[in-house]
Amino acid sequence: MHIQIAKTAGFCMGVRRAVDMAIDAANKSEGPICTYGPLIHNPQVLDILEEKGIPILNGIPEKGEGTIIIRAHGIPPCQQKKLQDAGYTVMDATCPRVIRVQTIIRKHTESGHHVIIAGDADHPEVVGLLGYAGSTGHVISSMEELAALPVFEKAIIVAQTTQNTRFYEDMRTWVARERSHYKVFNTICDSTEKRQNETMALAKEVDLVIVVGGKESGNTQRLAEVAMEAGTPSLHIESAEEIPRDILSGKKRIGITAGASTPNWILRQVVSTLEGQAMTDSPMQAWIKRTQRLLLSSNIYLAMGAAALSYAASTLQGFDHELRYSLIAASYILSMQIFNTLTGIPSDRYNNPERAKLYETHRPFFFFLAGAAGITGLATAFQAGIFPFTMLFFMTLAGLLYTAPLLPASFSRTHIRSLKDIPGSKTILIAIAWGVLCVILPSAGIRGSLDTATLSAFLFVAALVFVRTAFFDVMALQGDRIVGKETLPILLGEERSRRLLILLSTLVFTGIFFCIHLSIFPDPAFFLALAPFLLIWMLCGEISGRIPADTHLAFHIESLLILTGILATMIKIPTLQNIW
Repeated sequence: MHIQIAKTAGFCMGVRRAVDMAIDAANKSEGPICTYGPLIHNPQVLDILEEKGIPILNGIPEKGEGTIIIRAHGIPPCQQKKLQDAGYTVMDATCPRVIRVQTIIRKHTESGHHVIIAGDADHPEVVGLLGYAGSTGHVISSMEELAALPVFEKAIIVAQTTQNTRFYEDMRTWVARERSHYKVFNTICDSTEKRQNETMALAKEVDLVIVVGGKESGNTQRLAEVAMEAGTPSLHIESAEEIPRDILSGKKRIGITAGASTPNWILRQVVSTLEGQAMTDSPMQAWIKRTQRLLLSSNIYLAMGAAALSYAASTLQGFDHELRYSLIAASYILSMQIFNTLTGIPSDRYNNPERAKLYETHRPFFFFLAGAAGITGLATAFQAGIFPFTMLFFMTLAGLLYTAPLLPASFSRTHIRSLKDIPGSKTILIAIAWGVLCVILPSAGIRGSLDTATLSAFLFVAALVFVRTAFFDVMALQGDRIVGKETLPILLGEERSRRLLILLSTLVFTGIFFCIHLSIFPDPAFFLALAPFLLIWMLCGEISGRIPADTHLAFHIESLLILTGILATMIKIPTLQNIW
């Protein structure tokens, strides 16, 4: 069974902007916050906002206080004025695409045009648009309603931004023939158009289309309509709990798309549920997937990557590696990552619900495993010498105190009381810790000195791990923002973070050849350039939508760390050394 996810599935720009504004306001503001009407049409997101202390205000009181957020659909201007007069600080989260339509209507209403809006009369966006048109506004939802309107001397036609593109095209053709003096504006959001076109194409390639999103969401309803128009069986659900147990019976290819107000974590839950059902079809495939998930969720696979990267770093520096340093790196990473996962369960409920459930169910076992790994690492480091032990001891202490409040609330005028509160600190500190574990400790412990090769290997390891960690932070952006984490992608933004990761991966790739040219690394070290090259390929594939951001991608990215160890063994092969 093959699952194909639409490239455009999930939050659109306007919805993402509105949700981010609301969550950021809840994380930073000390006063009361509410939204005027539902912020978006997704019940799960609205429940989360309620939990964050952002209730929905459906009426306008005479007096109010605090911040009120205007929903992504927009509201009539008279209502916005009433909110301001009531004493609220108004935060406008109206989608910029909707604001564009509002501006068009306001401009032409002032010049005496009638305004014809193609949309659903009771949809919040249309209600808001009508507020800008006043008495000259008319809402139509069919060709018959359009033809029944009087012939106006001056009129414009706009569409609800989530309107069905086929219907609007038919309407534009009719207007060009029957009302050629009308001005027609293409106000359907390009994201809406792309989703509908992609859903139509997807429906022709699969046996079933599952549309994920709120039942009250207009754009999600349109996607379900488009799928049915294609003649492919379709199912509109709000969450994974609504998926029937026998949904995969007789199906080989499943297509998944989602409305503009559907968060990524709900998509992941749907995909995970379908993959779980599909496991019963092939025992071997089921075993492989379960093994992958267990290795990833338990952080055992990541610890193996740390051991391999430690070996690769020593090989780059040109000295024989001692396996105990791989054990130190693996033990520390396993211990700290498990502790990090245990403290990150709240965000994992959105980013990785399977892992959150695993750690909640087996919390005592993972505490034991983390403790045992930590003790093993310290004991091995003690045998290696006082310097490795001292370094690892303080690194362990720093890791355990990462989330602990180090400053009393009265001492800090900002929200920064612990290391975790420093924006982007986790990604940077993890990269540095890996560099110390995999490069500094072995070099100082085995050779007793550091040189240019050590610095170069440190940068190679730290940059590779930085890209790996930041990429997973990008994938977890929505969940991290909800729980108030200050990760690097939240600080820089998703697009800028992706560009930074591509740039760093490229620098790692070219840096290997630069170090070979300067004789810092041995000539066969070019084999290791395969790891950053594959990382660039995966990042570009995920950005373009060719590679879905799922468990398989996560497994492949973690595999790159193990690949460095495998590639490093090729540098040691005598015949290759003689050739070069």
